[in-house]
This record gives sequence, structure tokens and C-alpha cells, in this order.
Amino acid sequence: MFFYKGKGLGFDRSGRGFYRSGRGDGTVRKVTGKLLNRTLLEKQFPIALLPLGTANNVATTLGLKNDTDALIDSWQTAEKKNFDIGIVKGLTDPAFFLEGYGYGLFPYLMQEMKSAEEQEGETPDEKIKRALRVLHGLVQSYEAKNCNLQIDGEDYSDKFLLVEVMNTCSLGPNLHLAPNADPGDGYLNVAVITENQRADFSQYLLDRIHGHSVPFSYQTYKAQKVSIQWEGKLAHADDQLIKVRKSTPVEIEIRAGVLEFMVP
Repeated sequence: MFFYKGKGLGFDRSGRGFYRSGRGDGTVRKVTGKLLNRTLLEKQFPIALLPLGTANNVATTLGLKNDTDALIDSWQTAEKKNFDIGIVKGLTDPAFFLEGYGYGLFPYLMQEMKSAEEQEGETPDEKIKRALRVLHGLVQSYEAKNCNLQIDGEDYSDKFLLVEVMNTCSLGPNLHLAPNADPGDGYLNVAVITENQRADFSQYLLDRIHGHSVPFSYQTYKAQKVSIQWEGKLAHADDQLIKVRKSTPVEIEIRAGVLEFMVP
């Protein structure tokens, strides 16, 4: 058994065990890292998630609402939902992801947000809006990069503002890059934004900043295996920044049903 603040092992009325995980996506990633290190002989428990973070992309994908009391009550009768994990090979250290792995705008957004001072008393919605403003600024100046992109053996190479291999529907400040993603279907979703979409993406971000819910047409592809060779030197796996050698080739594949989450 292991514990973090806000988490631990619980049991329902039938004696079925589950891991409780509070806070947000970063905490879920920490719990997942522990679970991935378990041995085959250790008992597998599903994760009961409370969406108490900022973006809560994992919880949103699972359809979990912010009603904490209702979620806790539902744990006694909840169903178990399989949850796949993405594995990245070719880096100095192997990486995994629950939400997404990618290049381009998002690693730079993460870098900018980490270096910025936290705003005292800032609500989750205010933090998301601040991240959208920073991202909008980056879109104006970021130079699109060449990328050799192979999806299940098909060539999709181009110049991109971002390439994201997604497991969840949304990433970062609640951007729904892969709105139809199902993290338990055995497939990844590759979302891309090309240089030609810069102006449209910029306008979409402005609309979001001003509170307008206008959809943006991301190009997405279903995949089980993805190969990427990106011109730049910065990547991310979920909320973890990764520095890579320029044009390092990586292979990304899905591991189906590694985790289970409890859903109402």
C-alpha cells in the first residue's frame, strides 16, 4: 500500500479495494507511476478519482463531475473503466503518459507557466484563462517545425505548430484536441495543427479567452503506433517537460487496459 496526501486505499461495502486519488491530473500521474511499478503478483485496485485540480483532463474524459460528495457516494456501486497508457520509446529515459505526449506549442506553454509567478488567490478558471492568454501570445511568434510523422505506417509529415499524441479528450488548459478520444478503446489519437491553421487557432484562443465556446476543427487520426522525428528540442509527457536532442526519433505505442478507474 502507498499514500500521498489526499489519497489512500479504501474499500466498498463488498470489500472491494480501490485507490483514492484527490487533486488533479499531476497527482493521478504520480499514482499511475506507482501502479506501473507493481509486480504481477500484487493485487490490482481501481483508482477512485476526485477532480480537485485545475484542468482535470483525466476526470473530464471519464465524465466525472465536480460534485465531490456525489462522487464519493457513487464509489460503493461504481463500475470499473479500463484506461490505456501511452509508452514513449527512444528517449534517454522511457516515458509514459495518461493524457498526451507531444511537441510544439504545449511544451513552450508549460515552460512559460512554470516560470511565471503564481497569482495569489487565483481560481482554477482564472488560471486556465491566464494559460490561454500565454498560449495565444506564443501562437503569434512560434515558428512551425518540420516533423516526420508516421501513423500506423502511413506518412503524415508536414510543418506543424503542434503534434500531440492523445489518450484523453483534452490537454493543458482544457483544449479538446481529441474530443472523441476513449482512453479505454486500445487506440491513441494524434492531433495536429499545421502552419496553415495558425490564424484560425489564434482566433479560437481569443474566443475562449473572452468566454465564447466556439469549436476548433483539429485534425485527428486514430493510431496504435506512432513514429515522430521533430525538428525541435522540447517535448512533454502529460505535465512533465522533456528536453530531447534535436530530431530524436521516438516510437509511441499503446498499452491497453493497464489501469482501471471507478466511474458512476
